[in-house]
Amino acid sequence: MKEFSYARADDTPSAVQLGNAHPGTKYLGGGTNLVDLMRETIEAPEALVDVTGISQDIEMLPEGGMLIGAGVKNTTVAAHREVRMRYPMLARAILAGASGQIRNMATVGGNIMQRTRCLYFYDGAARCNKRAPGIGCDAVEGFSRYHAILGASPSCIATHPSDMCVALAALEAVVHLEGPAGARTMALNEVHRLPGERPDLETELAPGELITAVELPSLPFVARSNYRKVRDRSSYAFALVSVASALDIGPDGIVRDVRLALGGVAHKPWRAAAAERALIGKPASEENVRAAAEIELAPAQTYRDNGFKVELAKRVIVASLDDLARRAAL
Repeated sequence: MKEFSYARADDTPSAVQLGNAHPGTKYLGGGTNLVDLMRETIEAPEALVDVTGISQDIEMLPEGGMLIGAGVKNTTVAAHREVRMRYPMLARAILAGASGQIRNMATVGGNIMQRTRCLYFYDGAARCNKRAPGIGCDAVEGFSRYHAILGASPSCIATHPSDMCVALAALEAVVHLEGPAGARTMALNEVHRLPGERPDLETELAPGELITAVELPSLPFVARSNYRKVRDRSSYAFALVSVASALDIGPDGIVRDVRLALGGVAHKPWRAAAAERALIGKPASEENVRAAAEIELAPAQTYRDNGFKVELAKRVIVASLDDLARRAAL
């Protein structure tokens, strides 16, 4: 591991100041991903700024939403009474996302900023455009069971590993940022980039920007929501396919609103906007849900080992929304 300097921030302004004092500085949250990458010599920051002591509050907003500090531990979010009542898909996504030990360390901001767990990214002997742009991607012709079927490119077919971010994408969460140019907000769905020709550029954050909080909007119908995750084993494992879903059905049985996001299928949390548009204004029948899933997965591109994900994603979407529709009818 390369030598680096370390500083602990007392508040957000000092964190931003320290984070921009030297090129190559990284913000350290729980360290569950960054420290691993440093050990593997994939990340080699000149300096670390420890931000674990700041942005640790969860606030209820006057209009009914919620503001979750970036330094809040994943365990705290999943156990929070208001999160479990108002945004159950988020609590369930976090609980499905990691072991208890990791959840106790991982932070909200760090979860958003984590990098792919692609085996070729971690293998120093493999070609990986994320590690060294322009050298190629061995995953394209290699073992691709865990790789993307939506939004990928010839340069990279890695997937984003977060479960929490899939729920945040469905909830239309807003990320609060602080940087050298001041404060700003960005929709969670705009934070992560698709790979294109530069998969090493993973987010739209400016250099030195720090995530300070995540804002959840007031969405009463999301109190009936779910998160389903299909993985190779029931214990801690990354998603083959996951679905965050919420459904608002009127008294006439017509879908008034729906939220869908997919995990395990793309370089970023994948908001299933095409499927949502196809369902709104129609009965929430299994036939209509299946048709909407077909529309969403129509652009899918598969590789040697991951073609099964297309049908799997469709089935998980249907099962998730069918469950919510039956619960709404009770």
